[in-house]
Amino acid sequence: MSDAEPEANAAFFRLFEGLPRQGPGSDACTREALRRLPPLPPEPRVLDLGCGAGRQTLVLAEVLRTEVVAVDLHQPFLDQLEVSARGRGLAHLVETRRVDMGALDLPPASVDLLWSEGAIYLLGFEDGLRRWRPWLAPGGLAAVTECTWLGEMRSAEVSAFWREAYPAMGSVADNLARAERAGFEVCDWFALPPSAWWDDYYTPLLQRIEDLAPHADPALAAVIAETEHEIDFYRRHHEVYGYVFYLMRAA
Repeated sequence: MSDAEPEANAAFFRLFEGLPRQGPGSDACTREALRRLPPLPPEPRVLDLGCGAGRQTLVLAEVLRTEVVAVDLHQPFLDQLEVSARGRGLAHLVETRRVDMGALDLPPASVDLLWSEGAIYLLGFEDGLRRWRPWLAPGGLAAVTECTWLGEMRSAEVSAFWREAYPAMGSVADNLARAERAGFEVCDWFALPPSAWWDDYYTPLLQRIEDLAPHADPALAAVIAETEHEIDFYRRHHEVYGYVFYLMRAA
């Protein structure tokens, strides 16, 4: 790790801690994904991987009325989730674990519903699904969001940006094939609307930037500049890419 990396990580978390979300999504999209899933068993065993501050964890617990195990490596996000769960009367249904979502030690076939919003890119879509597949019970379900190409008309600017930011990003067709290779049948999918990027993610993030920018040290200023560029890029090119919810059954 270079000397600059700890400072950059600290700056990143200073920018994102305490925000409603750490990536695109909405309570409505989480509920819609749940609505589209095939039926679950009574009292399903639910695992939320890369949960961040856990907005989707709370929706899962509220709708399913069953315990949700929420996994993340950043303890302040888990602390935020626990405070939110207590405030909504859901503390008894949320268990947090600080652990690497790619190396979680779980018995095979011990999960009925595997959930992950905005996090699988850290492992790669196909590799992440392949790693997680053994944890699912026979016929178990998975709901995962992944940044995905939505259009074919990609300018040189867009292609260059994502070649640097996430070279493995695929189209819907690419990801359907990847899911199948990883041992899943895709039951349904839908793209998140632009409101899922703006309402609870970019808009609060822009307010945080406005609050922090006047007093930012060099590391934080660099993270802010990168984030502002990302937001402006989405504003100009949102028709070409976005997050897609993939709803799957273990094959």
